[in-house]
Amino acid sequence: MRRHTLWVAFAMVAGCLSGLPAVAGCNLPPAPSKVPEAATATEEEMIAAMQTLKHYNVDVTNYCKCLEFESSQSRLSRDEQERLHNSAIDGLKTIADKFNEQVRLFKAKGG
Repeated sequence: MRRHTLWVAFAMVAGCLSGLPAVAGCNLPPAPSKVPEAATATEEEMIAAMQTLKHYNVDVTNYCKCLEFESSQSRLSRDEQERLHNSAIDGLKTIADKFNEQVRLFKAKGG
């Protein structure tokens, strides 16, 4: 019974989450899952994280363009388009701020 309960709970969560990012054909890209810690990161890890963040920036930009297009086709209201756009940009800014702080700390330690 416990295994069944876990599967049901997982299915409910997955079902709820799977509907969130896709709006009118637009898919919000997942944010990078990890920002390297300056205290332990190598230069290669910081560079890889920078490349990942650049790719994420392009993905968010494309998502926002998709939202704008869907709104122009009346498949998404302007208010909803603006809300989703702002949410995506806020998420991008949050992860970029975290990364930039770690870059400052990395450079300060002589990395």
